[in-house]
Amino acid sequence: MQQIRVGMVGYKFMGKAHSHAYRDIPMFFPDVVHPVMQAICGRDAEGVSQAAKQFGWKEYVTDWKELIGRDDIDLIDINAPSDMHKEIALEAAKAGKHLLCEKPLALTLEDSREMLAAAEAAGVKHMVGFNYRFAPAVQLARKLIQEGRLGQIYHFRGWFLQDWIIDPEFPLVWRLQKDIAGSGSHGDLGAHIIDMAHFLVGDIEEVIGMSETFIKERPLPGSMSGLSAKGNQSDEKGPVTVDDATLFLAKFANGALGSFEATRFAAGHRCTNSFEINGSKGSLKFDFERMNELQVYFTEDAEDVQGFRRVLATDPAHAYAEAWWPPGHTIGFEHTFIHETVELLQAIREDRQPVPNFADGVKCQQVLEAVDLSIAERRWVRTEEL
Repeated sequence: MQQIRVGMVGYKFMGKAHSHAYRDIPMFFPDVVHPVMQAICGRDAEGVSQAAKQFGWKEYVTDWKELIGRDDIDLIDINAPSDMHKEIALEAAKAGKHLLCEKPLALTLEDSREMLAAAEAAGVKHMVGFNYRFAPAVQLARKLIQEGRLGQIYHFRGWFLQDWIIDPEFPLVWRLQKDIAGSGSHGDLGAHIIDMAHFLVGDIEEVIGMSETFIKERPLPGSMSGLSAKGNQSDEKGPVTVDDATLFLAKFANGALGSFEATRFAAGHRCTNSFEINGSKGSLKFDFERMNELQVYFTEDAEDVQGFRRVLATDPAHAYAEAWWPPGHTIGFEHTFIHETVELLQAIREDRQPVPNFADGVKCQQVLEAVDLSIAERRWVRTEEL
């Protein structure tokens, strides 16, 4: 069985999710290339050594350049904060390493294009981490649309709602700092909705948006991990430099209309990543908090039984489902990362680019920045302007 030796940069929220994927793949997908968890990297020696032990990595290092320079690493997995993505990816591509990079691909469209160009010039495989594509119910939604069973697509509505920073005393974590994160809810949550729209409906041609930062200053953090943090026991505060919420309208190249909402200020919504799609022959509804279900409506059903039906996407007829449990035994968030990694490993074995790859990351970044330009100039912006 072919093996891919992995070196991973980052060890917190996404680091744990990616590590879990590498560990489970040999058990549930024995026919794909097997990942070898060679070395994990983080700046804090104590933290990364503990993560290596807990997650099952063979070794740990504190210098990502050392990791890239090793001959026993084939794939570099980047899930460090967004401001590190570009530098690590460029060096890894130059060293001939395959790449898996979390979204957003970079802080700017220019940087993301540079990353794509470097990966293409090096001839390596490259993937961007849009994991929500890989829920079986979302794969079913794409299948129904691709087969024409919804007819002509008229509308896409997407919303990603969270509430984890709604407390004004929640500390100023790195995700609230533009120089590190690039943007707030727009780039963190909105990027997933944009990619979902690209995956299901097609390219976005024109946008107009608005955004707001509700809490302008927050206490400085003492410690942070994943989406949790503690204050530093002082009264000192720092400015929030990203958006708390961004909404925009869109026109698709195929004529469909779209609306998008990303916010971290929707009380009661922990991870409401949802979409609805309306076509001439039917509609689809999906909510990630019920990720194994797809709501489906067809206009051609007999009038006396018309209505949305619940499809439980756990039967072997659905993507990836055969690898898991008997029908009706649901899967969870972590499985989207496993399926994503399976796609990457299959692509390496088949000598093709995985999907989504850095080109998809660039296309998403183009929409993100078109929305930003629209907000700044208070006008419709065509994505081809950027």
